[in-house]
Amino acid sequence: MSEDTDTAASESSAEQPVVLVVEDEPDLADLYAAWLGGDYDVRTAYGGEEALGELGDDVDVVLLDRRMPGLSGDEVLDEVRARGIDARVAMVTAVEPDFDIIEMGFDDYLVKPVTRESLLETVEGLYTRSSYDSRMQEFFAVSSKMAVLEAEKGRAALEESDEYESLERRARELREGLDEDVSGFGDSDFERAFRDLDAEGDDADDDLFDEGFDDEFDDL
Repeated sequence: MSEDTDTAASESSAEQPVVLVVEDEPDLADLYAAWLGGDYDVRTAYGGEEALGELGDDVDVVLLDRRMPGLSGDEVLDEVRARGIDARVAMVTAVEPDFDIIEMGFDDYLVKPVTRESLLETVEGLYTRSSYDSRMQEFFAVSSKMAVLEAEKGRAALEESDEYESLERRARELREGLDEDVSGFGDSDFERAFRDLDAEGDDADDDLFDEGFDDEFDDL
């Protein structure tokens, strides 16, 4: 291989977003890496302790298993935020979500098993969100948590949960502040963030995703 080719390959690799896959099952971690490798600079960590050594300011997206021996995914997530690493984090886990996820600092939550398509879509969406301001990022994260809980919990459980009520209230607050920033959303990313909530529309709180809010996005 010529020097020019080596340089071009190096520059191409350097321009790729960095994705850190944290998974204690090596075969699964390697599978995720293979799925993502064509479009991203993928790093793998086969456990929580190893993940801490791979964390850095150059990491754009983290795919993080929750249930790992030693240092858990929840603890790794806490360390990511404690270090001030500005990476978007998706939990990719077999742990069924409960109301405890409301206080966790992740951006998206995927329940195993996951497909190649859903993993690629999630990483692409999270990387896109990196360009948004903190308020928009939080709005997407809150919306993701609402969608996950609505998919897993019955309406009665949601109505009885003070934590879920607080989540809904925070979503309203963020929504009210986003009117001036609505042009910053892309059609595809907006649709991805809310498709699960739209599917639950008959049961969900219509005041949050009311007709007036939808109309703001029809003009995009």
